[in-house]
Amino acid sequence: MSEEDEVQNYVDGAWQTPSSADGQAVVNPATREELAYLPFSDEDDLDAAVETSNEAFEDWRHTAVEERVQPLFRLKELLDEHIEELTELLVMEHGKTRAEARGEIRRGIQNVETACGIPTMMQAGNLPNAAPNIDETAVREPIGTFVGITPFNFPVMISLWFLPHAVATGNSFILKPSEQDPLVTQRIFELVDEAGFPDGVVQLVNGGPDTVNAMLEHDGIEGVSFVGSTPIARHIYETAAEHGKRVQAQGGAKNHIIVTESADVEYAAEKTVASACACAGERCLSNDVMVVEESVYDEFAAELAAQTREQTVGYGLDDGVDIGAIISDDHLETVRGYVESGIEEGAELLVDGRDVTVDDYDGTFIGPTLFGEVTPDMTIAREEHFGPIMGLVRVADFDEAVDVVNRSDFGNAASLFTDSGHKANRFKHEVEAGNLGVNLGTAAPMAYFSFGGRKDSFFGDLHAQGQDMINFYTDKMSYLERWPDQS
Repeated sequence: MSEEDEVQNYVDGAWQTPSSADGQAVVNPATREELAYLPFSDEDDLDAAVETSNEAFEDWRHTAVEERVQPLFRLKELLDEHIEELTELLVMEHGKTRAEARGEIRRGIQNVETACGIPTMMQAGNLPNAAPNIDETAVREPIGTFVGITPFNFPVMISLWFLPHAVATGNSFILKPSEQDPLVTQRIFELVDEAGFPDGVVQLVNGGPDTVNAMLEHDGIEGVSFVGSTPIARHIYETAAEHGKRVQAQGGAKNHIIVTESADVEYAAEKTVASACACAGERCLSNDVMVVEESVYDEFAAELAAQTREQTVGYGLDDGVDIGAIISDDHLETVRGYVESGIEEGAELLVDGRDVTVDDYDGTFIGPTLFGEVTPDMTIAREEHFGPIMGLVRVADFDEAVDVVNRSDFGNAASLFTDSGHKANRFKHEVEAGNLGVNLGTAAPMAYFSFGGRKDSFFGDLHAQGQDMINFYTDKMSYLERWPDQS
């Protein structure tokens, strides 16, 4: 932070205040306390960062891979050492609970750990005698400067989806975090500085939409990694591709849970609430539409309502809180609007969270809300609302349930609760989503598996995490050699 409590950029190994006259306050959504001011970067700020990044790349790309991973090992140690500090900072500027923040950071650290295995993951194959007297080798090579544009809902985890893999493969990397909660990212970059990366290899550029658009069009940037809403993901994908860049753009979601007649109803309800209401519903793996077979619908609805009413809303740093604050007043109004749409379109309001109050705090709080008798054409069943709203859809059987899920424009995730291996197998092969879970509330892939996404939930060819990241951040070169006998 500058002396004026302004968020700064990290460029060429030094902290710099962005130059633009535009910016915005960083606010604790639970207490409404102004934590800092974020000035945006202008084109000159971005040009300087990209120039430095490309200069650093020329040395970094030729650095031995065993040396490239050493700062990552150190970064992993530093993140572990400072996890409680980072957790508290994330809660203050985002609104999620302490447990949710700590879990997010743990997920990010797992990606750093995975990227430390780059010496094995970058190996691309060799075939002796691929042709008569010719040996052929596939070689992975870094490409240049990549940028990561990350969302407000997981500022730590998603930044660490991209950063470790980009630099471990030999590229340089610039992060543009969300303008709504940049403080935890800035603290992580202080740890990045301490970890010992060469100047210019890893940089931080803050800004708003204008900064993003300048990145998409900049000639010095080779590729873009993005997570955010579907309209923005589509814009990122189309604009970056138009300017000749590699791009992976994770979009929005509308995820479903199927509950079959053989499901453990109490367990399924518990995992459903945890999935739909975690992070106040502000996550792309939130399963907020429950498609329930007729034979267990009433029982499941009653159990889900009971468990929904047990959720405690409050400030995420306080003990015993299950659901924290919504990120901003604007988004709170959006979530309230979706509740109103459910009522207006005829859904049955089983639990109303709009009137929740939190003692001692006047923040952006809303309680979990549950609708019954939702139909697939209702707005709350079709659109991503990013809030703690759940909707129950009644179906005759498993075939109809699968049809409801697959009618969605999105294809991010889905879960199934059942005791039937046959239905689980059909679910795996028939449901059109990139992350599937059986008897799991949230299908969150581990760091060494790719994070899937289909239809309007993903734009691109290579996903985040896992081997896809290696393929995205490197280009394959085929090297052939023949050595004729000179004797």
